[in-house]
Amino acid sequence: MSKVRRLIVLLLIAGALWHFYGDTFERYGVSGVFEDMKSDINGIKENPVVQNTIDTISYEFQILMGKLKDDQQIQENEQPNNSVAEKPELDEPSEQSFSVHNIEIGNQRSEVKKEVGEPQRSTLNEYGVHWDAFHDNYQNFFMVAYDEQNQVAGLFTNQDLFTSTQGISIQSSKDSVLSKLGEPLKGIQKGLTTYRFQNDGEYNTFLIDNNYVTIFYDKHQNNKVTAIQIITRELERQKDGFFGEPSDQLREGFEYQLFDLTNAARVKHGLDILNWAEPARKTGRDHSKDMAVNNYFGHTNLEGQSPFDRLLEDDIDFQMAGENLASGQSSSIFSHEGLMNSLGHRENILKEGFRSLAVGVAFNEEAQPFYTEMFLTK
Repeated sequence: MSKVRRLIVLLLIAGALWHFYGDTFERYGVSGVFEDMKSDINGIKENPVVQNTIDTISYEFQILMGKLKDDQQIQENEQPNNSVAEKPELDEPSEQSFSVHNIEIGNQRSEVKKEVGEPQRSTLNEYGVHWDAFHDNYQNFFMVAYDEQNQVAGLFTNQDLFTSTQGISIQSSKDSVLSKLGEPLKGIQKGLTTYRFQNDGEYNTFLIDNNYVTIFYDKHQNNKVTAIQIITRELERQKDGFFGEPSDQLREGFEYQLFDLTNAARVKHGLDILNWAEPARKTGRDHSKDMAVNNYFGHTNLEGQSPFDRLLEDDIDFQMAGENLASGQSSSIFSHEGLMNSLGHRENILKEGFRSLAVGVAFNEEAQPFYTEMFLTK
């Protein structure tokens, strides 16, 4: 029997069954229909022809209902989660100049838990502590870090979740920030070494309330504020140099942080979130390691392979792919904000057609991280 004929037969069967069992289905569902059918079948056992016919109808009905349920499940899985999370009511800070999601530097971990519950992810950062990431399907995204006393020692968000006593918000301009906060720092001194900021005006760092407050700007949105990071002076002192101490845990932390930051940015721009593409993480890590070990930076490796060549070599199929690279930044946060201010990289981050992302990180002998983002659509 051809597929068309089989479909017609099934539809006719479904129509006939609806005539006899429609009311039962509406009241009791599929299980109720099966029970009624079983009862009817038992009532006419003396006629084997009828018995065989009903057995066939029952079998075809089960196939039809199973197919419909499977199709419905597939459609539900393919549909993006477009629900809008409720934005918290933000209050002005009471103890500090800035707060994120009504959380301030110095708050206890227990207070944060009471305010927002458990984090969606906790990963090591360059300061040797963890970023706890909170979000609702990447809406209301922010991160919190704690010191040894379980007090908040770090905060970050790239969404409209922070307030300040200075009237600075996600809508503020760079000029407004500078007029209210004054001259930013030119660098940070650690021991006998001063690390000067090299950022092309993409961010400013201020020493406020004994915290390093870094405000990031979006060059493609008229230098409006796009993110804020707050790190206590004590936590910054714990980091001996410009870069963190390399480890497998820090590598994985940078990878997942960059993935989360990307999705938080996509949500802010009204785009669907990306899935994690685990097989492509190896491709990214291998390229980052190759650049770190062989001291070069580029999309084409020393063997002449493009990102697409490397993906195919790792047996990763795709319809569309893209690659972002970053190096020299001290963290996933600074890398992400730098990529967002680079037009070509920004286009990959905000490309509507991409469906998944993997990030691969490696460190060179000077502890400098190399970041490779692999964007995919299969």
